[in-house]
Amino acid sequence: MEMLVEQRREERTDVSWPVSVWLPEANRFFNGRSNNISKGGVLITVPLSTPAREGGVVEVNFPRMNTLAKEKGQYARIKRGRIVRVDRRNSLDDAGIGLGIAFD
Repeated sequence: MEMLVEQRREERTDVSWPVSVWLPEANRFFNGRSNNISKGGVLITVPLSTPAREGGVVEVNFPRMNTLAKEKGQYARIKRGRIVRVDRRNSLDDAGIGLGIAFD
């Protein structure tokens, strides 16, 4: 029996939002969707074909609606982070894998 130990430091908020993830090792973006987010990280679902690995450095692009983009002066919020979990067994979406990303 496998026991999971909670390691989160911040409260998570369920947010389903389209995201794109830049994987430098693959030299490309992969489109996905956020599942939940906190100040310290995010859980996203990406396609099964995404070559993600624990420890990999990524940039997560959170697009903004036009109204917010005009207010903030940019069309996306980009957060850099490290993949701390790759869940290929129990994805939140049958068509993808779950990635836990801790923000830098």
